[in-house]
Amino acid sequence: MDALLFAEWLGKPAWMWLAFIGIVVVLLVFDLGVLNRQAREIPVSQSLWMSAFYIAIACAFGGWVWWALGAERGMEYFTGFAVEKTLALDNVFVISLIFTYFAIPALYQHRVLFWGILGVIVLRAIMIGLGAALVSDFAWVMWIFGAFLLATGIKMLVVADNMPKIEDNPVLRFMKRRFRVTNELHGQKFLVRLPDPATGKTALWLTPLMLALVLVEIADLVFAVDSVPAIFAITQDPFIVYTSNIFAILGLRALYFALAAMVHRFAYLKYALALVLIFIALKIFWNQVFGKLDPAIGLAVTTTLIAGGVVVSLFKTRRGAAA
Repeated sequence: MDALLFAEWLGKPAWMWLAFIGIVVVLLVFDLGVLNRQAREIPVSQSLWMSAFYIAIACAFGGWVWWALGAERGMEYFTGFAVEKTLALDNVFVISLIFTYFAIPALYQHRVLFWGILGVIVLRAIMIGLGAALVSDFAWVMWIFGAFLLATGIKMLVVADNMPKIEDNPVLRFMKRRFRVTNELHGQKFLVRLPDPATGKTALWLTPLMLALVLVEIADLVFAVDSVPAIFAITQDPFIVYTSNIFAILGLRALYFALAAMVHRFAYLKYALALVLIFIALKIFWNQVFGKLDPAIGLAVTTTLIAGGVVVSLFKTRRGAAA
């Protein structure tokens, strides 16, 4: 047993991965099995408290990483967590659009987000595993990551409105063509059995809640295309990459209900996010030419840009909030 626990897996002992997975499982069971056993609307105050709780857990884990693996890995973890958390905030805007389009009441939104998080954990594991393999075998992939992040950051700066139109989503159109979809919700069910108007026989139907869940998963997949290269620019340690990603996303679900209520207050945050992506792209190029940039510089610049974006957003929108 000891040999299995201390056997290396993706550069770290298996017990480290098992400890992290154990923490995630406990948090998810506590969330669904204790706090939200029944469908209910999450008030903003609880959303903020739960978000603070998840951030505290993530920071405590980061403190352990700093102590166990060293200051460099600790700074990489916190930088990755900050970047992923900010990128996840952009995802909140899209999720809000999805819920609005399908008229999903706040009562059932937590259920969609919970199951969406489970899908994210699996999808991110696959994408990070592929990214780690590519970076390990083909060092020149980092140049592609850098160019992609630079182009994405510049596009975010110059394009005023890059929010997608839900009705134009090809996956949504495909699902409506190929599957039976109800026009109304059926409580918190994703699937229901109803008579088929054509045959009269009972058949399986998708509800709008299922369509919303699928689009939430697709939205995360799209955002992962940005976030995975960004985190690999900060560190190429799969353990740091995955843990910082998942802790940031776990807290996103808790924070969603507060952010959705005041999404207009963060109108300028996307510009800070664009600058973060540009900085990370330039950091990749610097690392390839001159050697690895001090992680402390990366952490300082990233947190300064994000904090600046939040402060400017709150200041610029203060009059509307007061009204």
